[in-house]
Amino acid sequence: MANKMTPRELYLAIAHGEQPDRVPIYTMGFPGYKEEPTVKIIGPSVWEEIRLSGNTGGTRTDLWGVNYVSNAETNFAFIPKPGEFLIEDVTKWRDILKKPEFPAVDWERQAKIDREASGIIPGQSAAMGLVGIMPFQQFIAFMGFTEGLCAFAEEPEEVAELLNFIVDAYVPIVQATLDYYEPEIMYFLDDTAAAGNPFISLKMFREILMPVYHKLLDPIKERGIPIQLHNCGKCEIFLDDFYELGVRVWDPAQEMNDLAGFKQKFKGKMAMAGGFTWKPTDSEEVARQMVRDCIDKYAPGGGFAFFGAALGKSGDTISGQVNAWMSDEAYNYGMDFYK
Repeated sequence: MANKMTPRELYLAIAHGEQPDRVPIYTMGFPGYKEEPTVKIIGPSVWEEIRLSGNTGGTRTDLWGVNYVSNAETNFAFIPKPGEFLIEDVTKWRDILKKPEFPAVDWERQAKIDREASGIIPGQSAAMGLVGIMPFQQFIAFMGFTEGLCAFAEEPEEVAELLNFIVDAYVPIVQATLDYYEPEIMYFLDDTAAAGNPFISLKMFREILMPVYHKLLDPIKERGIPIQLHNCGKCEIFLDDFYELGVRVWDPAQEMNDLAGFKQKFKGKMAMAGGFTWKPTDSEEVARQMVRDCIDKYAPGGGFAFFGAALGKSGDTISGQVNAWMSDEAYNYGMDFYK
């Protein structure tokens, strides 16, 4: 029997705890497979223009005043400029941070422009709205990990007030996205864990971060729109709380977590996009077998989307070739997996 679900239907199926007819492939909205992406990012371009203000290629200043750099050493990803953190003493944040001023926006008109620019094909890719602020990561960008994590332990009330300040500035953007962009799923990113352990305790997470997460995500949950969470590292200790917040898909679901336990515990409630472990190779058969192994291990019973790639330096032809092999295998092997 021929597959009937569109890429959109595949992805929304796992986001709503339903069974897809083949293995969905998550690509963060980018092409690279033999059909339309399962999701495409939509959202207020006005916010992005402000958030990325001061972008001059290798440097950037965000709307709060944090300076970022990008070069070959960072694999051309933007990171806060080392040694130039905006806040040294968290109790002085009110003297440093100013509420950003947003221009007046005709949201109905802007949403039409942004949806057309996204290239989304109705019925083929799910419209994924973006929550464009990461409370924990933004805080660390202000202070760096050493001083920032010390502040979590020593000045939790000040940290909470600062986080509420930046989130309150952004909540109207979430509301506008929901009101005018018609998202079918919302994407929220915030990395709160390293490879071995979370950056903060569960107690800190619940007392400091959960209230601001509720502010950001409750308007989404109240509308019945599923949320996808990006959280790297060993973050499984937080997943019960994220489920309470309305998270229904988690990526990149890395294997330092108990993914088999996750599948059993959250079956029909939260899906995973990921489970892939990259091992450097220039062998086509090895690359394809890695994809098959990942799908064999995590796709049974549903609640899974393949999400994996060979990470290499920009323009790296080897990783590009390996990604082409893996993309092809994920599509073809996943096509008949549930038959």
